[in-house]
Amino acid sequence: MSRKPQKGYYVKGRFVAEGSELDLQLKAELKGTEVSKTDLKRESDALQRLGQDLLQLRADLLERLELPEKLLDALAQHKRITDFEGSRRQMQFIGKLMRKLDEDQVDAIRAALAEQQSGSAEDTLVLHLSEQWRSRLLADDQALAQWMEQYPGTDSQQLRALIRQARKDAPPEGRASVSQGLAPRKSRAFRELFQMLREHITVERQQQT
Repeated sequence: MSRKPQKGYYVKGRFVAEGSELDLQLKAELKGTEVSKTDLKRESDALQRLGQDLLQLRADLLERLELPEKLLDALAQHKRITDFEGSRRQMQFIGKLMRKLDEDQVDAIRAALAEQQSGSAEDTLVLHLSEQWRSRLLADDQALAQWMEQYPGTDSQQLRALIRQARKDAPPEGRASVSQGLAPRKSRAFRELFQMLREHITVERQQQT
């Protein structure tokens, strides 16, 4: 079986492989900038780390990037590798493929990763707000009026029913499971109250953006 020829070009009779340090250096010289070996190593490491971050990117964002098929295959293969050495070699290969991308593709990858990170932070914030509101509603009757003022689209009758049932289902103080340090099992109303609050908070925050 014949070996697939390596992509590259010749400069003064010397073969320059695409994605190699010499390739990066020559391209930098064409742009009128001088790049040291340290700079090249730093850029190479940064692209490899970016390739590693790509492994955690959501499928919809990854598909939107329209990356080269060879890079997508390399990423998929890395996820199937279980041994450390094989994973390290595959990551080096991914880094090599990353160095072949143009600046626009690299910028698009960074933007997609930032978008995912922003979404994760927003989800976490919504969860915290939902938990805080649930605690307030269960502990203080006045919190209901405050919630309705901020989220007037809420079904107040359903909300009151969930609060009432969640309070009723709450374990009494001093129960054995609590005194022994065991977390009490949360009721269905307790969970449904959280879901209801989260849905309204999510919609409200989406309308604000």
